[in-house]
Amino acid sequence: MFLSKFFYSPVIDQMNQTNISRSFNTSIPNLSPKFASILQAIFLFLIAPIPFQAMAANLTASELTLWWCVPFAGILLSIALCPLLIPKIWHKHTGKIILAWIIILLCPLYWQYGINISLHTVIHALLHEYLPFMLLLMALYAISGGIVIKLNASGSTGLNILLLTIGTLFAGIMGTTGASMLLIRPLLRANANRCHQAHVVIFFILLVGNIGGGLTPLGDPPLFLGFLKGVDFLWTIQHMLLPVLFNSLFLLILFYFVDRFYWCREPKKMNKTVNNNNSWQLYGKLNLVLLLAVISVVLLSGLSNNQTVWLFYGIELHLVALVRDGLLAIITLVAIFCTSSSLHQQNEFSWAPIQEVGKLFAGIFITISPVMLMLQAGATGYFHPLVSLLQQQGNPDNPRYFWLSGVLSSFLDNAPTYLVFFNLAGGDAQLLMHQFDATLLAISMGSVFMGALTYIGNAPNLMVKAIAEQQSVRMPGFFAYMGWSFSLLIPLLMLDTLLFI
Repeated sequence: MFLSKFFYSPVIDQMNQTNISRSFNTSIPNLSPKFASILQAIFLFLIAPIPFQAMAANLTASELTLWWCVPFAGILLSIALCPLLIPKIWHKHTGKIILAWIIILLCPLYWQYGINISLHTVIHALLHEYLPFMLLLMALYAISGGIVIKLNASGSTGLNILLLTIGTLFAGIMGTTGASMLLIRPLLRANANRCHQAHVVIFFILLVGNIGGGLTPLGDPPLFLGFLKGVDFLWTIQHMLLPVLFNSLFLLILFYFVDRFYWCREPKKMNKTVNNNNSWQLYGKLNLVLLLAVISVVLLSGLSNNQTVWLFYGIELHLVALVRDGLLAIITLVAIFCTSSSLHQQNEFSWAPIQEVGKLFAGIFITISPVMLMLQAGATGYFHPLVSLLQQQGNPDNPRYFWLSGVLSSFLDNAPTYLVFFNLAGGDAQLLMHQFDATLLAISMGSVFMGALTYIGNAPNLMVKAIAEQQSVRMPGFFAYMGWSFSLLIPLLMLDTLLFI
């Protein structure tokens, strides 16, 4: 009873120390007077700095300077550089490094604006963006970890194209991370006897780890963040379908010629033993049902009327969003506890990748909050030079949106990059979908497609590389991979600019 009084702003606005004392006495009557006095003193000490009438206060862009962007930039630079410069320290202390950047933001925020705005900033980031984002990723990751595909076949060009096609389709349905974790091991097992395998993994990263995810908001984190911001589920499918099909077909045709080139250089004995006993076995079919459940939950939540239930620290909580997140959590638990441990062992299932993603995005979503406010200020804010660069005679310059969002996505993480340019374009999903749909398409394509240009552009890239190297595949280094990706993608992205942007 007392906690409910504390959380609801109508009571808070009227509350003073006398009311707090009365609340303790009436809400918890069984406490001894001495113990109640101690609790009251501790509570008053904790909330003394909080002006109750301002509990729902928020940051305003006009009061912010570029210094507030430092923690966000620090996290992105840490993600980009630490795995290269200090890999052992980074992998061992990722959470501590991310927490340090969060503290660097929150300490001056508390010092200058007080605890109410600091709490509002953190709670808004966690409830509105981080929690839904992680619940979807966890559901897809847990489901894919319980599906095992056993393939008794040798990696001919035809079989590889079939696997890449299936993976690209799955990426749009179950996410790039889920599809990558599901199919990378069958692909590696099929090509285990080949001398040249690295190019197969590279094309897998391009198609399954990135481009295939552009089909739906379930496919790639940037598009799901757009969905959370109000972009319709069906808008993404309708506008991204043709670019995804074109890019996928282009790369599959290109893969045919590249793979045939390497296939002709395989030992003759290998060429004679392929396709002798091709057979498929699928285990964990319950998880396919759970996958359909996830798709249905997200789709229905996007089509439902999202009504406000109540306000918490000035943050709107919606019934549909709460139901969606609750159902995703239940589906995740079902996938975990109803999947045989033998299936997890065969997939070498581990929570380590999703734990690392969780740490990174907790820091990203919290520290990006002041950046988003400054971007939404548009031409009147500190980012007006960037806004001007993206404008041409007062209208959005869509090719620049495409290339700038894409290039940054390739060296930073594509999810926060999408948010940055989404807000640079105004941050209003309804306006972008109906009046500036080409701009929203440019941002979506750039963030999804160019995440494949480097290993650090999208989470599945490094995960697939690590799994391939565990299977003794000699993968190219950071810059050697960029040589492959730039050679394969830049001509394609130029065609995308001419055809779709």
